[in-house]
Amino acid sequence: MSHTLHWQKSTFSDGGEGNTCVEIATSPDTLHLRESDSPGVELITTPGPLAHLILGAKAGAVRTTT
Repeated sequence: MSHTLHWQKSTFSDGGEGNTCVEIATSPDTLHLRESDSPGVELITTPGPLAHLILGAKAGAVRTTT
């Protein structure tokens, strides 16, 4: 049985029609993340690892480089 994904934009997106946002969709066992400007590339994970990533980012444990 195939599951059609329903993509939702992040509330932190700029609100315009441009391709400047993160989108998420759920399936029965996984979460799917993508950037709207690259819809063919998805990050697929489960809730546990994503929750750890978000908590780490909020705590300052995740650093990005420019």
